[in-house]
Amino acid sequence: MARQLALPLHATLPSTGLVLQLDEQGLALRDTRPGAPGAVRADFSQLARRRAGSLRSEAVARAVGLRGNQPLTVIDATAGLGRDACVLACLGAQVHLIERSPAVAALLRDALERAGQDPALAAAAARMRLHHGDALELLPRLAVDSGAQAIYLDPMYPEDGTKGQVKKDMQLLRSLLGPQDDVEPLLGLALNCPVRRVVVKRPRRAAPLAGHRPSHSIAGRSTRFDVYVLPQR
Repeated sequence: MARQLALPLHATLPSTGLVLQLDEQGLALRDTRPGAPGAVRADFSQLARRRAGSLRSEAVARAVGLRGNQPLTVIDATAGLGRDACVLACLGAQVHLIERSPAVAALLRDALERAGQDPALAAAAARMRLHHGDALELLPRLAVDSGAQAIYLDPMYPEDGTKGQVKKDMQLLRSLLGPQDDVEPLLGLALNCPVRRVVVKRPRRAAPLAGHRPSHSIAGRSTRFDVYVLPQR
């Protein structure tokens, strides 16, 4: 793995910096500085204990247009740690995950391998396919080849100093990835793909991404899903 990611291999944890650490629980991203938040993993095991009815109530399922047992293919173009993608896969959707960071893609690959060995998650894991690369390059072709009906974007929230402490996983991902400056072009690209809808996850009180007014929104306590229903071509 170190060779594949072009990273140095350490026999012991260094005293500073971000590392990928492999242990009996799987692969984790860790900040080794004193006082840093704990390790972060892509892990779908908690979803395995939830009933389908509970998962179906998740706003992301309604936002992408998941209805009953109707087949649905979704492209998650900003996969991150993959939780929302796994919710959709647990409900029967085929989900293509695009992740540009080699380190985060490694976390996702590890999570998918572990899920594939879990009887409660194996079927969902089989419906998830990981693509490592830049969504701006991969999305147009993937949207055509996959026959997707929806594209999902969950860009990293801006650091605007608003209320609430950012969760530790977002803290570490921000430290690893830096600012996400391709979100507005990615939305423009998604809106021109041959899909039925594009969904963007936003902070509840944030303005629509890039000023694009959605067809409608589904709001929760802290987040909002802006839904862009596209004309059929």
